[in-house]
Amino acid sequence: MAKTSTTTQGLRAAIERSGYYPALVAEAVEAAIGGEAIRSYLVHQETTFDANEVRRHVTVLVLTGNRFIVSHTDEQAADTTSPTPYATTSTESVKLGRISSVVVSRVVANPESYKPGTLPREVVLTIGWGAVSRIDLEPAACGDPNCEADHGYTGNSTADDLSLRVSEAGDGPETVRQALVFAQSLSEATADVTR
Repeated sequence: MAKTSTTTQGLRAAIERSGYYPALVAEAVEAAIGGEAIRSYLVHQETTFDANEVRRHVTVLVLTGNRFIVSHTDEQAADTTSPTPYATTSTESVKLGRISSVVVSRVVANPESYKPGTLPREVVLTIGWGAVSRIDLEPAACGDPNCEADHGYTGNSTADDLSLRVSEAGDGPETVRQALVFAQSLSEATADVTR
């Protein structure tokens, strides 16, 4: 990554602000980006509670001119495979032309008095590129209530590679704003690829 880029510096600062193994996360993300310029990014740190353990997870999304990069880092407690706690970091690089959907769901308080530009209470960003699909099936039926025939199944297949929820209460207004900026940048980039 170019050290002089304002966007690169912003990404590094956001990774450090997350407080979640910043050197490890930054190195993985930098390796995935290579020399490409960063168009937009989103860093989301999430804490979950699992029985008696607190677990942290950070997701870093980066948009370059040609690719969408996803990085996940999780921490694990010592277990039978490792006598010490450890972290796992993975990165995936997706060509922009492979992204099939960018869905932005907004939750807005008091919609009757909504004013354009008001920040949503929460944003859910769902991105699909065909690596993971969810299939919801149910028995098919006809309109005849007395019919006993087997009509097979009907259902939906949904691209659901990544779903990320940010909220003003949990993540702060700046993270919600950054999620909207990133979603718009990604939507525009995928539209440019299809032209």
